[in-house]
Amino acid sequence: MLKQDLLSIAIKASIEAGKAIMKIYELDDFGVEFKGDDSPLTKADLAADEIIQTYLIETGIPILSEEGENIPYEERKDWKQLWIVDPIDGTKEFIKKNGEFTVNIALIENQKTVLGVVYAPALNELYFSSVANGSFKTSNAKNLDVANILTSGSPLPLKSNKNKYTIVASRSHMSPETEVYVSDMRKEHGEVDLISRGSSLKIVMVAEGTADCYPRFAPTMEWDTAAGQAICEHAGIDLIDLKTKETMKYNREQLLNNWFLVK
Repeated sequence: MLKQDLLSIAIKASIEAGKAIMKIYELDDFGVEFKGDDSPLTKADLAADEIIQTYLIETGIPILSEEGENIPYEERKDWKQLWIVDPIDGTKEFIKKNGEFTVNIALIENQKTVLGVVYAPALNELYFSSVANGSFKTSNAKNLDVANILTSGSPLPLKSNKNKYTIVASRSHMSPETEVYVSDMRKEHGEVDLISRGSSLKIVMVAEGTADCYPRFAPTMEWDTAAGQAICEHAGIDLIDLKTKETMKYNREQLLNNWFLVK
């Protein structure tokens, strides 16, 4: 299957998952449960995962999803291709009803991102990318068909009007190390704007040019970053694993990411 066809499927899956998410978002009861790591799980996470799986399984490419089966590394290690999926990145933001949550879908080949989709259904903003064509953003995605999305997106990075060095950081996971980094950047750049956002919106803000960097000195998993990294990489921005000092790689034995910097 051609990469453009795979990208179309991923975009369609994200939008349909977003529709299901928004139906539940409007309800009073999200059916919130808590997983073993105390992270929240809602009806929307499960509904979105089921929809995405239905689309992606047709590609014949294995799927690694936050809400999917716990697939042992012995089974995964020989996968040359895989989808990495987070049905709702930012479940805490979903529960708070602040709109800052995303659907993340990435295609990985030989541990590298080759295409990505990040869809924020409450904001109706969609980011998509591929190695061959670069990264794009489109608004009003739920009212467009995939063909129009692919041809109407604005190339990233966008023209920015910001006049200060801008750092984006986690709304729910600000750490002391992040505060030290911000302090260091103030010494280097003078006055700095600090913006808080949820989910992978932080990563794509760097890709689109509304932020200069995103430091992450707190735990994340592969499905939290893979799609956003694709959008960044294909827009000429890197996501650096601060332990290896290299671009973050995927389908590792340890799915917990090291600290990283998007810049």
